[in-house]
Amino acid sequence: MSHTESAHTHDSHDGHTHDHGGHGHGGESTSSRKLAAVSLINVVGFLVELAGGLAFGSVALISDAVHMLFDALAYVMAFAASYVAEHYGEDERWSYGLHRLEPFAAFLNGLLLLPMVAVILWESSQRFLEPVAIGTGPTIAIAFGGLLVNIGSVYVLHGDAMSLNEKGAFYHLLGDAGGSVAVIVSVVAIELTGIRVIDPITAALIAVVVAWSAATVLRGSGEIFFLKTPLESEEIRSHIREIDGVEAVDDFHAWQICSQITVATVHVETDVETMIAAESVTRRIHDELAGHGVDHATVELSPHYDDRDIHLDTHCH
Repeated sequence: MSHTESAHTHDSHDGHTHDHGGHGHGGESTSSRKLAAVSLINVVGFLVELAGGLAFGSVALISDAVHMLFDALAYVMAFAASYVAEHYGEDERWSYGLHRLEPFAAFLNGLLLLPMVAVILWESSQRFLEPVAIGTGPTIAIAFGGLLVNIGSVYVLHGDAMSLNEKGAFYHLLGDAGGSVAVIVSVVAIELTGIRVIDPITAALIAVVVAWSAATVLRGSGEIFFLKTPLESEEIRSHIREIDGVEAVDDFHAWQICSQITVATVHVETDVETMIAAESVTRRIHDELAGHGVDHATVELSPHYDDRDIHLDTHCH
């Protein structure tokens, strides 16, 4: 088998399609509508909590409102990225479409969180030094409304088969519900004990949660941008070596275009001598990669030869 006969790229077989338009995005329109609905719900909740916090003096309520605003922005950006990726960028100029917008939007969201955290901590420190009275009844009522907003958003997103974006929003909303509960508990504690510094302390704790969310978002988007492999490379190499006809795995790389599209390239040495046998080996390698969550796979086969290293680039692992 010649080297020119051995190159198999983006093969499609056994239902494994490798065009960038069909990688789990079929329900994207439904997902986008859900994210749009959740965005609207959270924007309304933010405005109500912010107005209530300013009117009744609760910095904890303001901090929870800021957290809700971040969520709304995150969902808006996720919706916009999903919509654009779904409707544009399908020509040859964008070989993987515009799905890269998803991690880019996530990165921007993470950056937006950092100044919000700084503002919350600053306001908390000022309230800690000079505690102010807060309107107990109205603050609890508004915080409870915020809790209902989060529960309503969870209800909208919940389903038997949520997308990755929806799952991320789902678990984030559960954390937000915890923030609303924290506000309610802190206000009740102030009413019972008279210790007003509980309010800024609660706000600072919420700020810590927001900072943790920012770090998580920045780390996740950074891993995609810097091409961290989402797979267990050694495990996959081992499985490929076990395929009949594979003598060695010379090169394997895997990375993500976005959280829903994983790409991989692999070069293997083979001892097969016919095109039919080569196609069989390639098919089994594609199946193995698909089983590990790879959406796009480029598989190259070649016979073994001693000076193989000079044919691999200097970044081969």
